[in-house]
Amino acid sequence: MLFTCDYLEGAHPKIMERLMETNIRQTIGYSEDVYCQRARTVIKEVIDREGADVHFLVGGTQTNMSVIAASLRPHHGVFSAASGHINVHETGAIEATGHKVLALETGSEGKLTAAQVERAYLAHITDETHEHMVKPHMVYISNPTENGCVYTKAELVAMREVCDRYGLLLYLDGARLGYGLVSPCCDLQLRDLARLCDAFYIGGTKQGALFGEAVVLINPEIKSDFRYLIKQRGGMLAKGRLLGIQFETLFTDNLYFEISKGAVDRALHIARTLENCGFELLTTPQTNQIFPILTRSEYELLAPRYGLEWWKDVDAESKAFRICTSWATTDEMVSAIESDICSLRRK
Repeated sequence: MLFTCDYLEGAHPKIMERLMETNIRQTIGYSEDVYCQRARTVIKEVIDREGADVHFLVGGTQTNMSVIAASLRPHHGVFSAASGHINVHETGAIEATGHKVLALETGSEGKLTAAQVERAYLAHITDETHEHMVKPHMVYISNPTENGCVYTKAELVAMREVCDRYGLLLYLDGARLGYGLVSPCCDLQLRDLARLCDAFYIGGTKQGALFGEAVVLINPEIKSDFRYLIKQRGGMLAKGRLLGIQFETLFTDNLYFEISKGAVDRALHIARTLENCGFELLTTPQTNQIFPILTRSEYELLAPRYGLEWWKDVDAESKAFRICTSWATTDEMVSAIESDICSLRRK
């Protein structure tokens, strides 16, 4: 059993059942089928924004490339936390589109602050040589962050105000959005994101789907010709109905949030158990990712069995590692890793 990440398994059984039920039915392609239309309708109802555009793409990198390319002119760049996915784990995909990622250092939670973005923008615009530099035009955040922490409504409102003040677009990466929204630390809802963001996406790949992300575009500035960019960036699936079926299923009977809550509850249970056993955590646990600090010898005993991923060096002898639960994590899996880790400190 592995806790490496939250996309090790295939898809939730209800999705697989629905895919099999509809397997032989013929539909038109490229997400213009009836299943995608129904999924769009459901998502618009949940976010309470009829005028939003909803598109289905195959993966997170293609999604970020497409949204950012649609939002920026050639001389524009995008603010991101230094730990942000577009800055670290997308192989320079944003730079490959001709746009610079303007990385800002953050605290351990990996969250940008409104004040930080304001300082960075003013530092640019007040520089006498600013016309010779990439101009910031977008703020990229993820919720949860790469370190498993969530933004509050007040933080997002403050970020929106700064973006409005300086003409910046606000884009939220929601690869693990469900896990963030069900966190006990989160007071945001999907309709809040539709009110506060210019664009965001609802992750499927890490949230029970075989693959796929649902992009929600609010700002008309980004909507124009977006399907051209999806195609150009490799995000358009010929058999688009596969995406529509999955998101329609995820947003039927609250499935998306139920399976997200199961993952978060199990991660927080592991975190409490490890703290009771004397382990320190790199960040306060909030979602389905937790980061225990282990010695090198402890890690070497546990890593082969559970696929623990190195995250950050703490000191010469200790390192933080990621334990990541998913919609498919069981209570038996939780008990096993808790028992094995805690036994290291009982010897």
